[in-house]
Amino acid sequence: MTAEVPTPLGPARVHADEPAAVRGTLVLGHGAGGGVESADLLAVARDAVEAGWRVLRVEQPWRVAGRRIAPAPPRLDEGWTAVLTALREEDRLHGPVVFGGRSAGARVACRTAAALGADGVLALAFPLHPPGRPERSRAAEVTAVEVPLVVVQGETDAFGAPADVAAALQGRATASVYAVPGDHSLKKNPDVVAAAALAWLDEVHPRH
Repeated sequence: MTAEVPTPLGPARVHADEPAAVRGTLVLGHGAGGGVESADLLAVARDAVEAGWRVLRVEQPWRVAGRRIAPAPPRLDEGWTAVLTALREEDRLHGPVVFGGRSAGARVACRTAAALGADGVLALAFPLHPPGRPERSRAAEVTAVEVPLVVVQGETDAFGAPADVAAALQGRATASVYAVPGDHSLKKNPDVVAAAALAWLDEVHPRH
């Protein structure tokens, strides 16, 4: 099911995949260079639904409007916040609620987790820094997450290798890093990405 949600930045779109019985809700955002149809998001959504999670893939207003360049991070957060607020008011967020996304969407999930009451954060291809610019670190966004967090990172990700992400999160007992084959796109083996995400979901929010 797909539905438009009004936001101050124009309509967003929510793509919902429903399980037979809802164990929890996984809300996923897309990256700055693609939409909610990226291979990793689709693989995670497929496996999560099979495992009992309601999956809501959020298409940001700029994508719905057909623009090709993402706005600044505060605007991304504003659109995401409006969607999450509407979903909560509509009683669409059942069970534990995990925020997630890939790349820019992972950053949004990390930045808004505390304010919007997430029970966990699933970060796919977290862009720790721009390629070749490690001094421009975004570690503060991922280290600010206080709920259970997992980062699924490609072994050759130019935006930050798994070891670099692990170093940034060192000492945080509720944070995990899974290294998977491939680069920042996580297209090499999306099934492995999904398996890592579901292993973590089962660990932090086990089936009852």
